[in-house]
Amino acid sequence: MAIDAGRERAPYASHPAKSRGRQFAEPASPTRNAFRRDCDRIIHSTAFRRLKHKTQVFVVHEGDHYRTRLTHTLEVTQIARSLARALGLDEDLAEALALAHDLGHPPFGHAGEQALDQCLAACGGFDHNVQTLRVVTRLERRYAEFDGLNLTWETLEGLIKHNGPLTARDGTLLPRYAARGLPAAAVGYLHALGVPTWTQGSAEAQAAAIADDIAYDAHDIDDGLRAEFFTVDDLAQVPLIGDLLAEVRRAYPRIEPARLVHELIRRLITRMIEDVVATADRRLAELAASSPEDVRNAPEPVVAFSPAMAAADRAIKDFLYPRMYRHPRIERVTAEAKQVVRDLFAHYSACPESMPPDWREGLAGADKAARARRVGDFIAGMTDNFALAEHARYFDLTPELR
Repeated sequence: MAIDAGRERAPYASHPAKSRGRQFAEPASPTRNAFRRDCDRIIHSTAFRRLKHKTQVFVVHEGDHYRTRLTHTLEVTQIARSLARALGLDEDLAEALALAHDLGHPPFGHAGEQALDQCLAACGGFDHNVQTLRVVTRLERRYAEFDGLNLTWETLEGLIKHNGPLTARDGTLLPRYAARGLPAAAVGYLHALGVPTWTQGSAEAQAAAIADDIAYDAHDIDDGLRAEFFTVDDLAQVPLIGDLLAEVRRAYPRIEPARLVHELIRRLITRMIEDVVATADRRLAELAASSPEDVRNAPEPVVAFSPAMAAADRAIKDFLYPRMYRHPRIERVTAEAKQVVRDLFAHYSACPESMPPDWREGLAGADKAARARRVGDFIAGMTDNFALAEHARYFDLTPELR
């Protein structure tokens, strides 16, 4: 199928001139709309720069060509903008949501998140999506008149709803929250913004979320091949991937391995984007969506994979999970990284004077939960390299994480 180079703004697209505004009133920019301004604030934030040295799957010193949180974020942003352009959505809002979606990730990827969640279990746990909201509303301290980045309502709503609604319309918890309940902080943000727990995110938020899935599939295949966790021949048995490999080999029977992989990845991304656009067009037509609220109130996401592509996406993740995320090398590094985070949390909790002065501010009169959260915020902001350097300052043995 051919995708439009750029449609006119759709009636169900978010519009910066109709934004619900910011928590703190500011004069409008004479050169940028509200969503473009959000993008710029995120790009210039300290948390965004730190993504360069945060783990995606491989720790940052393992090789120059493996993805980091920053390169992953840029790939998600490119895909989100492509989807928004093809669907007539607001590209700037989709970009802002993609740029910000991983700002709350701690060092060492999901290993760091799991360790912090354990450390903070007594005071609500740790969730990187909620932490992203803490970063953009509290922890970034750059502006004279407010903490955070003072992003628009639409960007904050999209970050809360990165994984979709939190409950069903009747208030029943969705499966991912059934065991532990909703993160209290997320509920607080929803109430503060006046966002129902059961509604979908905007179409732009949905585009950013599915762009995250597409980017994960593509770059984890690429990085897994580079790390020799599996081979191209192993991939030939995976639905969709096998078809794309056969397609490339038919067109270029003598293609060299590196070019073969690139052709596979680019075709996978293209095929997934085309599927999402076709599915979204169909669902939007069935919904007869004429406003952003129609998208929010829909019974299911409108920017989504077709059932066939969703099955292919699941098959890719099922292939990658045991071969990559549970590879012995990754599991060993994961265990060591978790211990680094636990050690740091224990040290700063016992010796908060080890933290910089601005992080110690107000701790003297804080209760135990507030002190623990402050330590968690400090560690979550660290890069991999800084966390390892801090660990080496206070402990005799620090793993190399290789």
